[in-house]
Amino acid sequence: MASRLDLANLVVFARRPTIGVGKRRLAAAIGDVEALRFQRGAIDGLLRRLAGDPRWRTTVAVSPDRPVDWLRGRAAAAPQGDGGLGAKLVRVSRRFPVGRLVIIGSDTPTVTRADIAAAFDALRSHDAVVGPARDGGYWLIGLKRSARGPLPFDDIRWSSADTFADTLARLAGLRVATLRTLEDIDDEASLKRFRARPQRP
Repeated sequence: MASRLDLANLVVFARRPTIGVGKRRLAAAIGDVEALRFQRGAIDGLLRRLAGDPRWRTTVAVSPDRPVDWLRGRAAAAPQGDGGLGAKLVRVSRRFPVGRLVIIGSDTPTVTRADIAAAFDALRSHDAVVGPARDGGYWLIGLKRSARGPLPFDDIRWSSADTFADTLARLAGLRVATLRTLEDIDDEASLKRFRARPQRP
């Protein structure tokens, strides 16, 4: 029988894909409709690649908390709740008190199944895993959760060039693995780089 710490949960943080709800910086540059089209495509692509994988259970942490009909049953839903990003990460993480927990955002459309599998594999021999983002933040954080395990989400300078460094400082003393660097698509410049990337055959 598998240990409870072998349980693997993937959580995707996502804002409801509706005009005026998410991707405000991108919308300011390319317009509400185009930003919404990108957001929907990014979320759909992630769920298509990741939600059906039997190696983990996928939950989408949604904001606003209701409605969740836009998920169309593709994954379980959990509310992010109120407060800043740190408070939301703590709240959602505590829904999964044991096992291997990996959290990603929905703003990094280049995440692959191999990336997620690598994160869960790293948690077999490490306490945490982090995927750094090009802007100084991170696109993935994974934790090997125990019932009383600490959460590294306090005193973080969110949405800044210091987010990744602050998080590593909160994880000091633990065994931490690092994944490849990816880029969140938050503005017109990052969108242009995303669209200009070499396509896989």
